[in-house]
Amino acid sequence: MVNAAINAAGQRTEDLETVYNIVEIFHSVQGEGYRSGIPHVFVRFGKCNLRCEWCDTNFDEYEQQTVATILEQIAQYPCKNIIFTGGEPMLNDLWPLARPLKQRGYHLSVESNGTVAIPDGLLDWICISPKDQMYPQVSVKQRSGHELKCVYVGQPLTLYDELKHGFEHLFLQPCYDESESVEENGRSFALTEEVVKEHPEWRLSLQTHKWMGIL
Repeated sequence: MVNAAINAAGQRTEDLETVYNIVEIFHSVQGEGYRSGIPHVFVRFGKCNLRCEWCDTNFDEYEQQTVATILEQIAQYPCKNIIFTGGEPMLNDLWPLARPLKQRGYHLSVESNGTVAIPDGLLDWICISPKDQMYPQVSVKQRSGHELKCVYVGQPLTLYDELKHGFEHLFLQPCYDESESVEENGRSFALTEEVVKEHPEWRLSLQTHKWMGIL
């Protein structure tokens, strides 16, 4: 019975038939955080359990796609780095998508708000961007990873005193709000720079892709 669920390429047929809510799949360059400058294929999932006022993604508009369809789209690009983003990608069971991607030699990253624990062995790179500065009642379940990237809106960095010990790299990122003026966003950038200078264990992360006018 087990062999009957495996196709000729050694893949689980039930994995390939699994359906996800997908906003978009595109090839670009990571513009922020530790892996900034590295080309990736972004798989953006629909739905999120939070609604941050600065979010630049309409995660309520998506279409359902099977893993087989997603793999076909990813294969169009000459890139072996994948980022699962959203929305909140960890609202999904990602194993059915991760298994065939790993079988094909892809490096798998995630950008998550941390409110859902991530299974061991699922991903190669974990970036957690907690939103407890906006949602203090929502606890961060994923307390370890490679990269902690916090959007700065004036919150005290003591908020992360316990959480930061579970991560290799700490980033503070200015809150870029597309509804605000250039001057207002500039003030946010300058303030975040000052905070980083006062807390040298943190590094400044900028959304360089937005400056470049790319996705």
